[in-house]
Amino acid sequence: MTRETRRAINTFMRYLVLIVVGLVMIYPLIWMVGATFKTNNEIFSGIGFIPKNPTFSGYKNALKNYGGDIDIFKAMINTYSIVLPKVLFTIISATVTAYGFARFQFRGKNLLFAVLMSTLFLPQVVLNVPQFILFNKFGWIDSPLYMALIVPTLFATDTYFVFMLIQFLRNIPGELEEAACIDGCGSIKTLWYVIVPMLKPSIVSCALFQFMWSSNDFMGPLLYVNTPAKYPASIFVKMSMDADAGFEWNRVLAMSLISIIPSLIVFLAAQDQFIDGIAAGGVKG
Repeated sequence: MTRETRRAINTFMRYLVLIVVGLVMIYPLIWMVGATFKTNNEIFSGIGFIPKNPTFSGYKNALKNYGGDIDIFKAMINTYSIVLPKVLFTIISATVTAYGFARFQFRGKNLLFAVLMSTLFLPQVVLNVPQFILFNKFGWIDSPLYMALIVPTLFATDTYFVFMLIQFLRNIPGELEEAACIDGCGSIKTLWYVIVPMLKPSIVSCALFQFMWSSNDFMGPLLYVNTPAKYPASIFVKMSMDADAGFEWNRVLAMSLISIIPSLIVFLAAQDQFIDGIAAGGVKG
């Protein structure tokens, strides 16, 4: 067997394994799309994704108004009224915090960094009660602007993003900032014109993580949003399940599919920079 033949066989086997693993991983999503066109009986009759008797009742019912004055589109608008500010404020606060820890020397830096990193090991469930009491005193519960969900992101509360950006900053030569300083740039201009463009892949990764996590967040809106008209999609989908009358699973799956389409589009549009950001942030050069 020649070297070219062995190389061709190895390439074929690698792609075959990748295709098989990819199909196994994506099959639940494919099945979900097919199940939106099935009846309840057909959904539970097998694992095939092609409907035998397609029906659009799932999508018709998904567009109905549930809970009085809210439907799936209003719920999605509510969702992104929370998600977009959280993404923007998270990027700003995490970038500034990471830049401060990575590039400046100040008293108590090591202690503060240790405290910051220790919060990674603190589960959110431990914080729910004290945060709820605090936000209730501030009058942020059921705020029309979702204050309890959005305001904390102004203070770099997502430690994972700060850590990711610090790791990326350690790979950026300090000489670039020294050159900017010689040209008359202060710290803010250096951050904006020098650091941020080089941090772009990692910033995109942080934005995508926050976008997906916030879109799927159930516990936060459940605690801090009480008015049905302001429910995001994650609460609306659960609210539309009627345990007494029985679930119309094609409707539930149709609503779920509609609600995740924006996340899929955003991820596919930025996947290259997302992968670059994860790889660069996880390895120190």
